[in-house]
Amino acid sequence: GKENVDSRHNRGRGGETTRFHTVNVAQPVRFSRKCPTGWHHYEGTASCYRVYLNGENYWDAVQTCQRVNGSLATFTADQELRFILAQEWDLEEKTFVRKDQRRFWVGYQYVITNRNHSLEGHWEVAYKGSSEVFLPPDPIFGTAMSEKENVLCAQLQCFHFPTLRHHGLHSWYAENCYEKSSFLCKRSQTCVDIKDNIVDEGYYFTPKGNDPCLSCTCHNGEPEMCVAALCERPQGCQQYRKDPKECCKFTCLDP
Repeated sequence: GKENVDSRHNRGRGGETTRFHTVNVAQPVRFSRKCPTGWHHYEGTASCYRVYLNGENYWDAVQTCQRVNGSLATFTADQELRFILAQEWDLEEKTFVRKDQRRFWVGYQYVITNRNHSLEGHWEVAYKGSSEVFLPPDPIFGTAMSEKENVLCAQLQCFHFPTLRHHGLHSWYAENCYEKSSFLCKRSQTCVDIKDNIVDEGYYFTPKGNDPCLSCTCHNGEPEMCVAALCERPQGCQQYRKDPKECCKFTCLDP
């Protein structure tokens, strides 16, 4: 937060009046932006999530998530899954199933151990990570399977209608890994600067927010040890506008 101060007066030792001008007075700030644009932040796991709409098969989706320092999403608890189901993902018209039902590749695979009428098997995490990851219940099987496949890939189905989403209604599918689908990536929360750039651990940056005069250090995805600059009023200008992205930069609005 910040406030505008036109001028302040102090009495010096000799009874003189010392006059100085400030524009920004820094106040304690709580930063809510810990993910790049387009990602949704969940405090419970300190993670960011994003749905990619370009239809890709499972293996291509894995590589896309890795390129943004993430992986296909897995879930550690019911609360995390409920958070995902409740989000309004920007899906628009690109979809590969019915418009009221959305399916995303997520980071599980179903290993078939016995091919009978029920296709017996078990879920595994595709890429070993946290030991706290939970495994889905028995899946609904997709329609595009071949007799040679022993591994199927997981799709999480959630619903477009808000009332269904907020009640947590969803399904798990075991699908042919070469089918094309939207997919859900997950990555650790990160520091994001005022120009929406991702900041590496230990670097100085100005956090995304409405004070371009803060300088912080990135630590575990959080801005810490922040220092604020105070700006002098622009000389010879009565009306001015502060630049929202550059510290101590002004535009004079006088005629």
